[in-house]
Amino acid sequence: MFKSFQLFVGQTIDIEDILRNLTAYHYQKASHAVQEGEFAQRGEIIEVFPANYDCPVRIDLEDDKVHAIASINSQTGKSIWQHKIIIILPVKKTHPAPFTTETPLATFVDIEKGDYVVHHNHGIGKFLDIVDLDFATKEKTHMVIEFQGGDKLFVPKHDFNLVQKYVGFSKKPPRLFKLGTKEWQRIRVQIQKKIQRFAAELLHVQALRASQQGFRFSKDVPWQGEFEKTFPFTETPDQLKATDQVKQDMESHLPMDRLLCGDVGYGKTEVALRAIFKATMDNKQVAVLVPTTILAEQHFYNFSNRLKNYPLRVAMLSRFKTKHEQNEIIKGLHAGTVDVVIGTHRLLSKDISFKDLGLIIIDEEQRFGVKAKEKLKHLRLLVDVLTLTATPIPRTLYMAISGAKDFSVISTPPQNRIPVATHIIDFDEDVIKQALDHELRRKGQVFFLHNRVEDIDRIAGIIKRLQPDARIAVAHGQMAPKMLEEIMLQFLQGKVDILVCTSIIESGIDIPNANTLIVNRADRFGLAELHQLRGRVGRFTTKAYAYFIIPPFERLSTIAKQRLKALQEHSDLGSGFQIAFEDLQIRGAGNLLGQEQHGYIASVGFDLYCRLLKESIEHLKK
Repeated sequence: MFKSFQLFVGQTIDIEDILRNLTAYHYQKASHAVQEGEFAQRGEIIEVFPANYDCPVRIDLEDDKVHAIASINSQTGKSIWQHKIIIILPVKKTHPAPFTTETPLATFVDIEKGDYVVHHNHGIGKFLDIVDLDFATKEKTHMVIEFQGGDKLFVPKHDFNLVQKYVGFSKKPPRLFKLGTKEWQRIRVQIQKKIQRFAAELLHVQALRASQQGFRFSKDVPWQGEFEKTFPFTETPDQLKATDQVKQDMESHLPMDRLLCGDVGYGKTEVALRAIFKATMDNKQVAVLVPTTILAEQHFYNFSNRLKNYPLRVAMLSRFKTKHEQNEIIKGLHAGTVDVVIGTHRLLSKDISFKDLGLIIIDEEQRFGVKAKEKLKHLRLLVDVLTLTATPIPRTLYMAISGAKDFSVISTPPQNRIPVATHIIDFDEDVIKQALDHELRRKGQVFFLHNRVEDIDRIAGIIKRLQPDARIAVAHGQMAPKMLEEIMLQFLQGKVDILVCTSIIESGIDIPNANTLIVNRADRFGLAELHQLRGRVGRFTTKAYAYFIIPPFERLSTIAKQRLKALQEHSDLGSGFQIAFEDLQIRGAGNLLGQEQHGYIASVGFDLYCRLLKESIEHLKK
């Protein structure tokens, strides 16, 4: 294995540490980094020409934090390509050292002995080791890859960028290719043609959108600045950047279709609120589409509170409203007297019409059904759309990677946020009692999630026996709407200590005083669901705990074990992106991408698939 150091966007690091590393790795200081092995510094900007890259890289730092990384043209200094992470290798020979996993994004780049890899020119092989070849004339450090029949390929250091870890999502290992044949090139050409057809389908909606004349929103009015100052927290740099990107889209003549990805509790809602306010200042109506009535209620409460000082009418359309109340809201939408409406897929019904709809906010689109998604696909051609997600579904993830969607990321956590301590436990009443005792002693509240309505009352009885003095309530989606609303309100107001509930709490429930989550039979949930659930606690400055109860480990399926292992590994802040990628690996891509695309990924690996898709999209765009 080889020695390296990694830099990633959002990383906190002293500029002197970077310079010391470069010097230790035998990089030479120069006025400009134009040759391999050179670096230059100007204030908080470092330019370096890594030994393993084809061109120099510019690293922008702000207040000891990596703000941006980009490959640049060595002659003009212009940015060519943005990076989320770079790995810098030494210029001269070093003793082999193991790959490290010390950064949050190491999931994407970590290669260990025995892993399958894809060589860009030779196909799929198995990574054996990094060795020094004494007989080599120029470069001694080589990567050893085994191919079919035991043939070995020695890849020199300057070609390491041609090798990526193989991710194919199939349960069976990939077939190794044979060196010295044209089979890999033939398969690559075949799959490239098929990917081009798929790319054309992806771009069809984009092209239709680009051909439409959307509404060009005005520049910010004075009220916009006043409203934004009412935000009670300090914005993170990523929040401000995402807000600017959304505003630029809205002020363009093309309909906006932007995906905003930020981990749970990272401030996506505030970016959406600023877009909502901007739209209403141009007398446009806004629809906020959410997956659950509970989340609709939460948003309605928060939005109404933030907008109360302005002449705007906010309404909520959900089953919590009576038939008469729903009809009045529908009339208001048609007449234009309702400015902002929050609701579930009910907002997509045929009887809903707007006087002048200008913006749709979609929260967690992957949780809507096929019909709702088809309706949204049509609406995207007509109005500005901003989609919020904490864990991008894999399809959205690779589309974002390949450039078929406008994409903003909030990766910096709010100030003083502490990662949630994650524990995987058996159903042990003593351990559960200790967890409950700890939270209740500090006057906090607890979510106890049991996702079976049939016996949720039995579970509530066990909790009552363990905590006889606690105020316990049960909440699930089959309850009468008014009763459910009342229980959630009591929990929000601190009148309930322990809420025994189903996964209705998965999206958007913000209870500052609830900082312990216990999930029964966590093995029955998907990885993205568990990550979302964990996001219900630890949203403020109090140390939070998540306990995932599972059956004896040996009885779990392989997939369940992988999910829980990934969740424990990615308990650090901002792990939504890694969680989504792990989920993509674990669940397989067939039902998400379509079986045909799944087959292509299995043939060439996810990294090369994304690269080919990206190239196809760029070619078709030209």
